[in-house]
Amino acid sequence: MPSSLQLHRINPITDTVATCAAANFHHKQATPTWVTPVSSEIYVPDNVLHHHTHAVAPNQCSSSVVQTIDAPVATVWSVVRRFDKPQAYKHFLKSCHVIGDGNVGTLREVHVVSGLPAASSTERLEILDDEKHVMSFSVVGGDHRLHNYRSVTTLHATPPPSSGGAGNHGTVVVESYVVDIPQGNTKEETCAFVDTIVRCNLQSLAQIAESLAKDSSKSS
Repeated sequence: MPSSLQLHRINPITDTVATCAAANFHHKQATPTWVTPVSSEIYVPDNVLHHHTHAVAPNQCSSSVVQTIDAPVATVWSVVRRFDKPQAYKHFLKSCHVIGDGNVGTLREVHVVSGLPAASSTERLEILDDEKHVMSFSVVGGDHRLHNYRSVTTLHATPPPSSGGAGNHGTVVVESYVVDIPQGNTKEETCAFVDTIVRCNLQSLAQIAESLAKDSSKSS
């Protein structure tokens, strides 16, 4: 492949001006855009919707996945909130080691099952709100391609109270994220890859939570 490198004489004045202009251009281009990647067709309470608003840089992408689960919020949350045991429903993970007391700022090092383009990930707990059912973590290290990944997961009951529905004790799980686009990949490819993993995780979460809910109803 021909090299794109071109040699040219340096003009101190014009090159300095061009360099400053380019720097200013890239500085403006690097300004992040605030994005809420949740469809307006999906009901999310206002008190948690703002958690799904991400600052997305030009080299990043953001998306969300929604999963409805036929189990009470409390049951689903009991699985999701376990920052120390993500492998309980994330089947792409095989182990987890926690550094910290379980509060915000706690780190965990997870190891990925073979076959994925990753080996390990170091993650920090950013939000753990038991009242509003919000959990967020960011990736701060590890051997993988998903850099500057931040995920937010919220749970709320369905149907919303305003609908007047009765007798439905299901849960809506919304998980959104922002992540760098790896070199050589497009925004669409990156989102498609991450969406697939998140969707598989949430489908697994649904199976586990619904099974727990059935066991609980049998014993009561």
